[in-house]
Amino acid sequence: MKIMVSDPIDKAAVARLRAAGHEVVETQGLNGPALIAALAGCAALLVRGATKVTGEVVRGADDLRVVVRAGTGLDNVDAEAAKARGIVVLNTPGANRVSVAELVFGLLIAFERHIVPAGGALRGGSWERTRYAGRELAGRRLGLIGFGRIGREVATRARAFDMTVAAHDPLITSWPAALDVQGPLSLDELLASSDIVSLHVPLTAQTKNMIGERELALMRADALLVNAARGGLIDEVALEAALVNGRLRGALLDVFASEPPGNHPLLALPNVLATPHLGASTDAAQGRAGDEAVTLLLETLAGLEARR
Repeated sequence: MKIMVSDPIDKAAVARLRAAGHEVVETQGLNGPALIAALAGCAALLVRGATKVTGEVVRGADDLRVVVRAGTGLDNVDAEAAKARGIVVLNTPGANRVSVAELVFGLLIAFERHIVPAGGALRGGSWERTRYAGRELAGRRLGLIGFGRIGREVATRARAFDMTVAAHDPLITSWPAALDVQGPLSLDELLASSDIVSLHVPLTAQTKNMIGERELALMRADALLVNAARGGLIDEVALEAALVNGRLRGALLDVFASEPPGNHPLLALPNVLATPHLGASTDAAQGRAGDEAVTLLLETLAGLEARR
């Protein structure tokens, strides 16, 4: 079958597709009508996050039967439109769980120990140990919004830092006792009782702007908010106001509602530490995502061929 790979995927994963006897077309930067035209004759589409598989694309790609996203979530794929056309939509939700969890703690340690400004000052000739005295993570309470694969990886690492952990997830009513996580808590209870709140949920109609002015007002003024999940989960205007007015100590952001964010006002604030959506940007995570995506794709195509 003919397969389009429209975002950069691990080379070894693409080689597996060709070794299985499929025709592979690699493209980048195609969206809308250009993507529809290129999908002519393609039974499958393999994407990451850049390609927008909109309803228009799904309805216009007559030969398309499978869409696989190498990554967590399906916010760049119109899954409902695909379902209406009988197109199989799959993703690899666990592939980046370790890399995202590690980034969360990289952000936390960098912020609490002032690593970026202290390193910059040292390079500029300043030796300011007192100015950059920081805070430990040990003994702090981490509240997780979302307790799926990534949330559990974060919890495991938090316990290694001697933090207490609580979680809110309306889709999960219990979890392994070995993780020593308090909950399930209501969202309001978690926000009010946590020193650090970290988001680990997909972006859906229900979760869009789930952290707004009301929710930020429930948080402790000394708290930190971390989002290494999806942009759009936080009302960024409300977040800016809370940070400027001292109602929240800091925000650690790997994602934004619009990416790249451009000249975003949050980036000008000294109590914001931001990175350019690096959660899954490790060699290991990309390798796992590509490998898992190709495995799903090959299994699905084999099933389609068997039903011919």
